Amino acid sequence: MVATPISASSRYIPPGTRQYYYVPTIASLASPTRIELDAGTDLTGEVADVSGFQTTSESTDTPDLGSRFVSKIPGRISADDSSITMYASEDSQDVRQLLPRDTAGYIVQFPEGDIAGRTMDVFPVKVASAPKMTDVEDPAKIEVQFTITAEPEENVTVPA
Repeated sequence: MVATPISASSRYIPPGTRQYYYVPTIASLASPTRIELDAGTDLTGEVADVSGFQTTSESTDTPDLGSRFVSKIPGRISADDSSITMYASEDSQDVRQLLPRDTAGYIVQFPEGDIAGRTMDVFPVKVASAPKMTDVEDPAKIEVQFTITAEPEENVTVPA
């Protein structure tokens, strides 16, 4: 008997597909409502780069006297510090107004777009800082640095 192959993926690149929202209030991370998402701000058009916004799990050794082999189990889950780099505006009317230091809320990542029935990831965040980048040759940018304040919900169905 031959194993059933995994379904073929519809491959894509993130530009033009992936979206990021800042949402100030979400009652249930496992099921944000369309009203809550629509009350947020779509950051996508000003995003130059994104770092983080993913979870990782440690491995924990589970040795026993019955074997020399040391098995492992999944351990604690964490999310690295994350950031979204956005373009600065010469009139200072940009992400600095929306996300100053210590702002708490949620970054919602739509890997395949804000389309009902697809999935999204919801990260509870607090802005750690928003430094202006100092490169003199590239367009002016601001790197909004976030701490992830609680366990995110991943692969949540996007509501209609």
